[in-house]
Amino acid sequence: MSLFSLVMLTLSAIIGSGWLFGAGMAAQIAGPAAILSWILGAVVIGLIALNYIELGTMFPTSGGMSQYASFSHGPLLGFVAGWANWLSLLTIIPIEAVAAVQYMSSWPWSWANWTRGFLHAGNVTNLGLVIVFLFILAFTLLNFWSVKLLTRFTSFISIFKLGVPTLTILVLVLTGFEPQNFAAKAGFMPGGSASIFAATTAAGIIFSYNAFQTTINMGNEIEHPERNIFWGIVIAFGISTVIYTLLQVAFIGAVPASALTHGWSGVNFESPFADIAILLNLNWLSTLLYLDAFVSPFGTGVSFVATTSRALAAMTGTKHMPTKLGEVNRKYQTPRRAMIVNLVLGVVLVAGFRNWSALSNVISTSTLIAYLTGPVTVTSLRRQAPDFTRPFRLRHLKWWAPLAYGLASLAIYWAKWPTTVEVFGVIALGLVFYVYYEVRRPQGWPQLRASLRGGRWLLAEMIWLTLMSLIGSHQFGGAGWLPYPLDFVGVVLGSWACYALGVHDAYRSESLDVAAELNQRVTE
Repeated sequence: MSLFSLVMLTLSAIIGSGWLFGAGMAAQIAGPAAILSWILGAVVIGLIALNYIELGTMFPTSGGMSQYASFSHGPLLGFVAGWANWLSLLTIIPIEAVAAVQYMSSWPWSWANWTRGFLHAGNVTNLGLVIVFLFILAFTLLNFWSVKLLTRFTSFISIFKLGVPTLTILVLVLTGFEPQNFAAKAGFMPGGSASIFAATTAAGIIFSYNAFQTTINMGNEIEHPERNIFWGIVIAFGISTVIYTLLQVAFIGAVPASALTHGWSGVNFESPFADIAILLNLNWLSTLLYLDAFVSPFGTGVSFVATTSRALAAMTGTKHMPTKLGEVNRKYQTPRRAMIVNLVLGVVLVAGFRNWSALSNVISTSTLIAYLTGPVTVTSLRRQAPDFTRPFRLRHLKWWAPLAYGLASLAIYWAKWPTTVEVFGVIALGLVFYVYYEVRRPQGWPQLRASLRGGRWLLAEMIWLTLMSLIGSHQFGGAGWLPYPLDFVGVVLGSWACYALGVHDAYRSESLDVAAELNQRVTE
């Protein structure tokens, strides 16, 4: 996979349903200050990505995001990180299908009245669930027959996906832009500064930027990974940050004054940009946006079937998941069994979480839990394996790693109670698989006890964040015992203690030998 194909694949993953819904949801929560939420989200994910670029260039392997933590802290932490990451990726596949179906349900044409039955009270109906399944099936089949077909499809579709948001920005700014909207109804920041942080997770902003890991997980399928992983992420992430921020600016300025009667919290569009285009009598633009509501989610869904299947396949390497899920088709070099499992589970997820907002919040929180392991792992490996080849070496790591860790912890807290504890519970379910396969081994119980030390810091982190979510400020769903912004101080200080414990608890396991073999490929 060339650098151009890699950038197009990553952009196709990043510019998905997030741009169709994120701006509208962020404006509801934070008003015009939502612009700052997109910049803040880019900073949070960008700093986390720097840690993973070092790891990705050191260990070019498919599904690498599910393996790195095991290299420094043993199989238990590796499994938990892989499980959390896989859950977040798995949810992205159905959320893209839900986005397309949600836009379809608001088609304004008389011949399309039958699509109105896809959505009821903001949730996907049983009929809509059938359409969601067909979308997920199409995503899967495009990955079923080789990486080459995938890259050709995404390179083509990415050009369209970049063009439509860019055109939308230009048209809305030139035809319906109202500068007074940025100061209307309680000013630029109607919900206070706390709303900026809340929107970052709750409005799907973290979710929208999450797709940078597509580049990491393609691993050894990339030409010159030691160079192209870095540039693929930097180029794609930079372009997407500019597009998302300008889309929010255009949305804020284009909302008609009549829609602001009840303030920004009362702005509730089912299909945000398409609804605004109709209100501005830009029917040709609304038609184009309804078309893009197919294309953008479709491109992201296709990309993440590739990423998610490789993440699941990689989890089988530690022998804590059925090994057949890790088998790769010899002819097409794709993990087909993993793809089929993800397809089935994707439909099950939609049956339980039937709207875009609920799914995006789950994705954001579970993704960030997986991301917590990145800064700890990259710092630990600097001590454990100083002689490993590092094509990209993050300068001043001793500052950047804890900063990225602290921001990731805050972003989890921003998801609000009880979302945090609900996602922690789902992640804890994965331990059932781990324990089941571990105790079946001859040295199962002794190895399990040994690996507990490598994972205790993450358990402490989740307990701390649960406690902070419970007693924190009202702005983030807590009981208000610790007011805003003192709750932020509490979250960061406790999380940095867990970070220090994580770096201290790194130990040498068999997984580090696997890491050495992967790193040898870079040298060769």
